[in-house]
Amino acid sequence: MPETDLFSELRPKAFAIAYRMLGSVSDAEDVVQEAFLRMHQTMRRGEPIASPRAYLATLVTRQAIDQLRSARVRRERYVGEWLPEPLVTDPSPAEQAETADSLSLAFLVLLENLTPAQRAAFLLREVFDYPYAEVAEIIGTDVDTARHLVARARDHVRQRRPRYHASPQQRDELTRRFFAAAERGDLSELERLLADDVAFHGDGGGKVPALGRPVTGRRQVAQILARWLPRLAQLGVRVEVTTVNGQSGVVASDAEGRIVGVLGVGIVDGRIQTIHSVVNPDKLQHLGATSELGLQPRSSFRHRD
Repeated sequence: MPETDLFSELRPKAFAIAYRMLGSVSDAEDVVQEAFLRMHQTMRRGEPIASPRAYLATLVTRQAIDQLRSARVRRERYVGEWLPEPLVTDPSPAEQAETADSLSLAFLVLLENLTPAQRAAFLLREVFDYPYAEVAEIIGTDVDTARHLVARARDHVRQRRPRYHASPQQRDELTRRFFAAAERGDLSELERLLADDVAFHGDGGGKVPALGRPVTGRRQVAQILARWLPRLAQLGVRVEVTTVNGQSGVVASDAEGRIVGVLGVGIVDGRIQTIHSVVNPDKLQHLGATSELGLQPRSSFRHRD
């Protein structure tokens, strides 16, 4: 197979691994590009590669582990809550089974509590279905250690992992109703659509106004949304329902079409269970031009406890 065709075939899986490891589109793309470069150099030297798929997965995973170790130090100093960079794409039919829960913003946040090695082993085994022998080889350990890493990660994730059971059509319809109610400031309708223990997370990175910490509870979240979204609508911000990390969500844009923020919602039993709002412009640049609305005075947006 020509090298360019091989890279085209392998790139989606390589990016899928890197993004789930790092929660960053830009970092994942850098890791994949570097892995392809190393693979190209190996092939140019005429060194045999028994399995290009396994070879590339190894390069990507090991680079991601190294990058995640340094990224964790930066994230500890992050202003406010750190959330992943959102993906606004519809998965292909071939990706749908893999995507189910493993791409949601809530799941990626959950993975932040794992060590880099645990995260890698868990994703390779539980999401991408690699046999334990391959998992061990990819991360550079033995099979028993790989099993132990996966078991520790699985124990942590099992009780907290989000499970969303709704068709795309049901999710999108509920999301439209939800944001329409929020734009109207309809507090009672918002409360009907939110789960009792709904959690609202925000990431402004200290650059634009956002929640400083998660807010939980139907009444509290509804009150924030009923105050916040009507103000944005008054500023000409429009929301478009789309797919965010494999779940329903919206992209908010200003009057000139520049991106203000991305919100992903998780739906359980017909109600909104989680809301993740990413408005840090650094995390939205891969989606297009970003708006300057976030530079408005913070008093216009800030939630007061």
